[in-house]
Amino acid sequence: MSIRSEEKARTSQIERDETAAAAGAAAKMRRPSKLDGSKTTESSRRSRIIVTAILAVLGIYFLVPVYYVVVAATKTTADLFSTNGFLFANMNLIENLQLVFTFNGGIFIRWFMNSILYAGVGAVIATYLAAAGGFALAKYSFRGSNIVFGTILGGVLVPGTATALPLFLLFSSMGIANTYWAVLIPSLVSPFGLFLCRIYAKASVDDSVIESARLDGASEMRIFHTLGLRAMTPALVTVFLFQLVGIWNNFFLPLIMLADENLYPITLGLNNWRSQVDRLPEFYQLTTGGVLVSIIPLIVAMIVLQKFWRGGLTDGAVKG
Repeated sequence: MSIRSEEKARTSQIERDETAAAAGAAAKMRRPSKLDGSKTTESSRRSRIIVTAILAVLGIYFLVPVYYVVVAATKTTADLFSTNGFLFANMNLIENLQLVFTFNGGIFIRWFMNSILYAGVGAVIATYLAAAGGFALAKYSFRGSNIVFGTILGGVLVPGTATALPLFLLFSSMGIANTYWAVLIPSLVSPFGLFLCRIYAKASVDDSVIESARLDGASEMRIFHTLGLRAMTPALVTVFLFQLVGIWNNFFLPLIMLADENLYPITLGLNNWRSQVDRLPEFYQLTTGGVLVSIIPLIVAMIVLQKFWRGGLTDGAVKG
């Protein structure tokens, strides 16, 4: 009896040893070696260095023109042609800006306010209309919705320069050419914005949230304004900035539509000054100073609104 007990104990001990050995081997296989860890760390470090270098080059590429504008705005006409374009000379920034804002009765201020009107009002209304249309196409099923969306996609492919002349003929027949409306009305439409809002609304606004709101008695307009717009905030900021920059920098449409200098946006006004530099060299100072002032609102808008891009697709979604 004792012999059997000893054999049974020996067998159990062997099984325990084999189990422990197998567990140790498995743990060893799961645990990466120091060599593998060093290779992974080195590869990650190289990737970060490459990405950082690429971003640095791109940052320099975009910042160099801005730096050149700042430097040029501090120089007189003589300094612009007699000194290095990337080095500061005599600091005449205050004098140049005073000349910009006071020349010809302060016409630049009027151009600046016109651009704020065109770009500000146009971007806000275009963003709202794009959000409403995108939300409707994403969350409501109706006959012909695919045809409507396909037509909008076609509108994205049509450049604005192709529609400028037909719009001018149309507005001329309506008697609103050479008015604020001639530039403002085309700025209220953003096919790309509607396309983006439709995709974003479909991904970010949960159908169950809409159904819950309907059961609570909320109207469709209230659902759109309280749930839809809140969940679509990152897309709305994107559309707004695209539209704001596009309208602010638009040159061809105002050139076709406007003949009155008092209605010019800042782009057309600066081009008017630039066209006179051969006759009056002091317009170089006016143009460079005006260009510096013209980019400030876009920089401010980008800095102020970039925080809204941090919102995710889960804004307004149902928590599980």
